[in-house]
This record gives sequence, C-alpha cells and structure tokens, in this order.
Amino acid sequence: MQLDETDHKLLGLLSENAREPVATLARKLNLARTTVQARLDRLENSGAIAAYTVQLGEIARPRLRATALISIEVRAGPSVLQKLKTLPAVETVHTCSGRFDLIVQLAADSTAELDDTLDSIGEAKGVNSSESLIHLSTRLSRTRT
Repeated sequence: MQLDETDHKLLGLLSENAREPVATLARKLNLARTTVQARLDRLENSGAIAAYTVQLGEIARPRLRATALISIEVRAGPSVLQKLKTLPAVETVHTCSGRFDLIVQLAADSTAELDDTLDSIGEAKGVNSSESLIHLSTRLSRTRT
C-alpha cells in the first residue's frame, strides 16, 4: 500500500492526538468525515496504523531511564532476547549496526532496580559486553509510539 500526502497528514494529526474525533480530523483535513473514516479503516487494515496508544507525561513516567548498548556472541541473539524479555525494566530492544548489536531502552523506579537490571544484562549468557547510559533530562521528544 502506498501512502499519499493526505495519509501522511492524517497520521501526523493522529500522532499529535490519537483521540482526536474523526469529525475534527475531517475539518482539519478539509475532507468529509466518511472519507476520513474510510482512510483510517484502510490504514488500520493495511498495518500502517498498528495501534493507538498512550504517551505518558513526565509525571507518570518512571523516574530513571537508561539505554544499554550490548555486544553479543555470534548466534546468541535469540537467547539474549529471551533473557531481556524477562526483565521488567526493559521497555524496547533494537538491533543496530556498529560496534554494538543491541540497543536496550530501560525504565526503573529506583537506582537499585536499574542496577539489578544492568547486572542481569551483563551476566546473561551470550552477552560479551555492555555499556549503559543514564538519561538525565529530555530536551526534545518527537517520540511517536
């Protein structure tokens, strides 16, 4: 499925507020409400829209956030991923290029929880090395979840 300019505008509006009523979206796009609803249905059915979700504000987020950069042994990816799935502080895991194999986003409510999680990652079978970066403050966020 190919997305056109209107689809991109619609997705942009939804990324700002996924709860925006269809009638309001239609007004902003200068389209009929039924046209916007049909586009939403098509975007959902094609997988262009995978889910509608909540982006937590600063007050509801865990206090500590970190990124762990992980280098793993050849063919250890599946077992390391299984271990990461068991750790509650792990939010997302990405493969990447460069000297590390995985980028792991973490969120914890205490330094002890974060420390335990980083220790568990470092001790996991198949992990060669890891480096952690503690997030201090957010200066810009364009996250679309």
